[in-house]
Amino acid sequence: MGAKKNKPTSVVKTHDEMIEKWMKDPAFKAEYDALEEEYQFLREMLHARKRARMTQEDVAERMGTKAPAVARLEASGVREKHSPSVSTLRKYAHAVGCTLEIHFKPVSKKDLREKCA
Repeated sequence: MGAKKNKPTSVVKTHDEMIEKWMKDPAFKAEYDALEEEYQFLREMLHARKRARMTQEDVAERMGTKAPAVARLEASGVREKHSPSVSTLRKYAHAVGCTLEIHFKPVSKKDLREKCA
C-alpha cells in the first residue's frame, strides 16, 4: 500500500475575522480607514434606494438613464476612478425621494495632526 498523502486543511474564516486579522497591519488599517468615508456614502445611497423600495431600474427611469448607469453610480467609489457630479447625485437623491445635503464637518486639531504626520 502506498503512503497516504496529507491534504492541506483549509481554515474557513468569515469576512469579519479576516478584516480583524488584517486590521493588525498598520498599512492595511490606514488604507481601510481612508476608504471609510466613501463606503459610508455608498451605504447611504443604497439605504436610500432600499428605503424607497426601488430597484436600480426604477431609479434609472426617474433619472432618465439606464440601470447600468445607476449600478456604476452606486459602485462609483469602489470600482470606478470617476467621481459623480453633484448634479448626478442630486438626480439620484430626488429619484429615491430624498434631497442631497453636503456638509463640511470640522475635524479636531488632534485628527489634523495625525493625518499630517
